[in-house]
Amino acid sequence: MIPTLILAWIVFAVLWKVLKTTIRTALTLAAILILLHISFGITPQDIWDLITNLPQTLSQIRTGK
Repeated sequence: MIPTLILAWIVFAVLWKVLKTTIRTALTLAAILILLHISFGITPQDIWDLITNLPQTLSQIRTGK
């Protein structure tokens, strides 16, 4: 019974840390996106388009075109 409780506590503690980190990261990204939108008019769609075109852009830079 005791080893089960210890294991359950360890799993709970690890999951709690992961959840806290995930929430903190999500809130940080949301704040950055809001600031970019308010300050410069950059929308999340603009950022997503840049990310999806990044491999093509890097390829063009590498080949010198």
